[in-house]
Amino acid sequence: MSVIKHKNQRVGIFIDTQNLYHSAKNLYKSKVSFGNVIKDALAGRNLIRASAYVVTTESGEENNFFEALGKLGIEIKSKELQVFFGGAKKADWDVGIAIDAVTMAPKLDTVILATGDGDFIPLVEYLKMKEGCQVEVISFGRSSSSKLREVADDFIDMCDNPRRYLIGYRGR
Repeated sequence: MSVIKHKNQRVGIFIDTQNLYHSAKNLYKSKVSFGNVIKDALAGRNLIRASAYVVTTESGEENNFFEALGKLGIEIKSKELQVFFGGAKKADWDVGIAIDAVTMAPKLDTVILATGDGDFIPLVEYLKMKEGCQVEVISFGRSSSSKLREVADDFIDMCDNPRRYLIGYRGR
């Protein structure tokens, strides 16, 4: 991977909150430290926008979490959890993240995707080839698409330092 990071780079960070949340929960039974995710992904560069894509529920129990993200300077993009007949639930932001990244790309030098979802491979390829953006990914490697890791210009594996990226993690 050939990656260039310098302080004048204009960076946009797009956080697939559900993907990171479920990875942290399933792999480590813990919660993500989004402040450290942003800090390490940004690496001292010029942040233009950081957006977190979240899902709201009827109970509103996630409001404190959303407030904490806002205090970190992260823009919240939310949609309601869809519940279908029979109890199936859906909360998918893939298209929204892709549209926002493509829309912002002309104003950015680097796009950072905080997700391990392989559905974003065509987005990475488009941003690199058509928009000329450097595309980086930060996520938990153990639950990330290997092809996504391969097509990205850089990959930060949060599994390499779970203490840094998880709140209250006490594992080895």
